[in-house]
Amino acid sequence: LGPSVGKLSMRFGLHSGSVTAGVLRGLKSRFELFGDTINTASRMESTGAPNMIQVSEETATILKNEGFESWLRPREDLVYAKGK
Repeated sequence: LGPSVGKLSMRFGLHSGSVTAGVLRGLKSRFELFGDTINTASRMESTGAPNMIQVSEETATILKNEGFESWLRPREDLVYAKGK
């Protein structure tokens, strides 16, 4: 990747819910996911902090119910997700 790889950072957004999936055909077929769940996850990513995984309240509830509450750390600030 080169010498600048040390400056690489990632953001992740997770949301839980239903999706619609399908294969789009064209010059190159590709698998796509559609729906509000995907849009919400995208908004979670775009408002997230670098090198962090931001999860929605729905996903946090599922993690807590499954015994993974230790994976969660509350944010200190509120996040405004456009359209939510």
